[in-house]
Amino acid sequence: RLDRIPVFCNLIDQGARELGMSIRQYYSRGANVAEGQLRLVKKYGHDNFWSLFYVGREAVMLGCDKINFPDDGPPNVADFIIKTPEDIKKLHIPDDIYSHPEFQEEIECIRIMRKETEGRYPVIAYLTSALTLPCILMGMEKWFKLLLFGPAELRDELLNKCCEFFRKHLAAYKKAGADVFLYSEAFGSTDFVPMKMFREFCLPWIEKDLEGVDPQGMVYYCGSSRLNPVIDAILERTRIEAFYPGPLDDAAESGRILNDRALFAGVFNDIRLIEWTPGEIRSEVKRIITAGMKSKKFIFGTSVIPCCVPETKIRVLLDAALEFGVHERR
Repeated sequence: RLDRIPVFCNLIDQGARELGMSIRQYYSRGANVAEGQLRLVKKYGHDNFWSLFYVGREAVMLGCDKINFPDDGPPNVADFIIKTPEDIKKLHIPDDIYSHPEFQEEIECIRIMRKETEGRYPVIAYLTSALTLPCILMGMEKWFKLLLFGPAELRDELLNKCCEFFRKHLAAYKKAGADVFLYSEAFGSTDFVPMKMFREFCLPWIEKDLEGVDPQGMVYYCGSSRLNPVIDAILERTRIEAFYPGPLDDAAESGRILNDRALFAGVFNDIRLIEWTPGEIRSEVKRIITAGMKSKKFIFGTSVIPCCVPETKIRVLLDAALEFGVHERR
């Protein structure tokens, strides 16, 4: 039992460096990703494992065969599978994601992590919402045009297929043994869409994604966007029990809004690691934790730490979180 708050750290591509591999080689095997994550947790002392390879894996499962693998950073889709309206009509969602050939390495990754740690650390799965998935299937520009200007029938056909994929993807990760399911919703923050659009259009699709889903382990996440303005609406309309706010959200305000109704994270702005001194990093970590620990359901977290951040600064960040996150004895 921890005598401190949990510390979640999003180190993803850094696993390749730990194994001395290229990004392409690293993500070719689930065993590589598992070993990379095991080494990172042992090295820095945080409390979570990632089963995430890269976001474009979902597009690969749906037919994308061109992925760009940079030398030092996350892979991404190099060719979109939806180029015309006809491509939307032809888009086929596999019947069973768990048995899909492209999902087998994720299964192996989770199996190894669970075996090696005997369940002591949660394994996180990354899942893309129906509203967000088209971004990696057709590109942001085309998706925004279809989203905002229609035709509505074609837009909804795509969204229904993406919703089907999300729900099957979630079922596959649950069967594989993941513990935490990060529901990534780019359109779920008023940093990205106006409140009117969020309430009238985005929220109903979020509800459809999550309808009937066991909320255990589900985490609402919008990248680096702010969540505080939408937390009440999400709680009213879904069964979500955990939130991962953006680094611009105030942790004290998150705690006041939630009032112990759900777990939440106080999130450090990882981009600051590039320019800040160790003293500045420690000061910010202390500020976030001091604000958030007033709540009974609080964890410390990071955004996605870029590969260019030196190991020394990652260590300063996490050492500070482990130090300041200790509960006072009474």
